[in-house]
Amino acid sequence: MAQDRIEQGRGFGAKRQKKSTSLGNKNLVPVPEGATTSPKRVGQGPGSGMGKTSTRGSKGQRARAASMRRGFEGGQLPLHRRLPKRGFTNIFSVEFQPVNLISLTKAGLSGEVTPAILKSKSLIKSEVGPIKLLGTGEVTVAITITVDAFSASAKEKIEKAGGKVIIREKKKEEKKTR
Repeated sequence: MAQDRIEQGRGFGAKRQKKSTSLGNKNLVPVPEGATTSPKRVGQGPGSGMGKTSTRGSKGQRARAASMRRGFEGGQLPLHRRLPKRGFTNIFSVEFQPVNLISLTKAGLSGEVTPAILKSKSLIKSEVGPIKLLGTGEVTVAITITVDAFSASAKEKIEKAGGKVIIREKKKEEKKTR
């Protein structure tokens, strides 16, 4: 009876057997004894073997909970403040997804071309984002394409082939009221 309890007790903790996969454990490389150790559980009281000071020694700046912030250099002016700052990031910039006429020709598009069609042919990443039509390449078939912006040469080439460029209408965002 006592033997059964000992065997049952072995099923817990680090010595617990791992669940077998559909292939059994044959596909797993065995880990050598002592190769993996459980992480150090710092600050878990005297029973952890690292109690009281939690491996930080006694007193001093490094023993405190909030010892030093990132980039702190002991009171010396930190590197990120010593180096000069250059340029700025324009938060109002709009990044267009470019679509060239040559890519429309390679994709074999004709007739009406919408952002959804461009997305399905992997010419753009997102239908929602702004799309700009550029004039690199030639168009031989009539295309009616809906985009947010276009170059003058792209519009000229499409109209020359008997097509049309339509500017997509922007959805007005409703202001949140409290």
